[in-house]
Amino acid sequence: MIGSAIFIVPAEITREVGSARAAVGVWAAAGVLSLCGALSFAELAAMMPQAGGQYVYLREAYGPQVSFLCGWMFFLVQNSGGIATLAVGFAKFLGGVHPLPAWEQKAAAVVAVLALTGINYSGVRKGGGVQLIFTGLNAGAIVALIVLGWVLGRASPGPAGSLPHPSGLAFLSAFGVAMVAAFWAYEGWNNVTFAAGEVKRPERTLPRALILGTLFVVIVYVLINLVYYRVLSVTEVANSPLVAADAAVRILGSRGSRLVSLAIIIAVLGSTNGSILAGARVYYAMAKDGLFFRWCGAVHPRFHTPHLSLVVQGVWSAFLVLLAGYEQLFTFTVFAAFIFYALAAYAVIVLRRKRPDLPRPYRVPGYPLVPLIFVLGAAWFLMNTLVEKPLESGAGCLIVALGVPVYRLWKR
Repeated sequence: MIGSAIFIVPAEITREVGSARAAVGVWAAAGVLSLCGALSFAELAAMMPQAGGQYVYLREAYGPQVSFLCGWMFFLVQNSGGIATLAVGFAKFLGGVHPLPAWEQKAAAVVAVLALTGINYSGVRKGGGVQLIFTGLNAGAIVALIVLGWVLGRASPGPAGSLPHPSGLAFLSAFGVAMVAAFWAYEGWNNVTFAAGEVKRPERTLPRALILGTLFVVIVYVLINLVYYRVLSVTEVANSPLVAADAAVRILGSRGSRLVSLAIIIAVLGSTNGSILAGARVYYAMAKDGLFFRWCGAVHPRFHTPHLSLVVQGVWSAFLVLLAGYEQLFTFTVFAAFIFYALAAYAVIVLRRKRPDLPRPYRVPGYPLVPLIFVLGAAWFLMNTLVEKPLESGAGCLIVALGVPVYRLWKR
């Protein structure tokens, strides 16, 4: 979950809502919704611990067409686009440590995607081991910045200034737009479900991973934002292209910016590796259902990984790196993802009625309130994004709609 976004998007969120208090409210609200989603997915993951995760839940609740549309969107936009976005972010911040021309940044992003794909190709233990190292360094760096911010940081000596404060319906709209950036930072809370078929004791491990992992990140994100607003003024945060680096300079001096750039590179590589490991399992599950290239359902005889699925994902993600930049991708990615997040959370209710016979080692607390909170929150978020960001959200809707004739052709 912790990638480049938490170091960058606080500026966009602050510009949208106009105050530190409202910006922290955006992070808290997006975090609570993500946690409701994780609680809902935990029941589904414990009940159906199969490769493909969310794709499997949608298939069981709504049938193969809806699950195909999810996989179709996941391949074309959400996961592959997310991998490409993260890789572009990696190259961007690599340029902050060692200046690179634009074409070398693109090349570095492509190399990162292909190298991490190669590691995951050679075994889930290797991919998981790399993930463990990146996650430890990544979480350690951000927790250290939080602690140092409170111990060494002082109230901002910068210009107080002020930003436009939207009110009434305009504030609600701005709050919803700001949540796009926050949700991009939280993106990935459901990824652990995609590799469920390779998890030991999934009925116990998956709910713990989903709930504790998401809760940890929500707390960390709120705390790091409080540090940003402690050492920087609201206008400084809003105008900063790299908020974390500016905060680190204020806390640690001139070395802070380089240290944060290094932390971001580690965070982005970890997030990219996690997306590569998880995403390929979706296309593997689709191929086993006959709804993707059948050869993507193959398992490597030696490494025991969905190797061809990983190759297809890596090639498509590398292609997307060459097409788009960081800012162009994340609104599009988050909007498309939330359509199917909402459907999967509602699947908890559908499957309680449709398949009461399935064993449920974990049951979502507060049922049906928790899944409904997530579904209603996601519906409001999607409607607001359609109104405020019609180009990106309209393109997301179009891609999903194009999947309907593709599904019929593929099935035939």
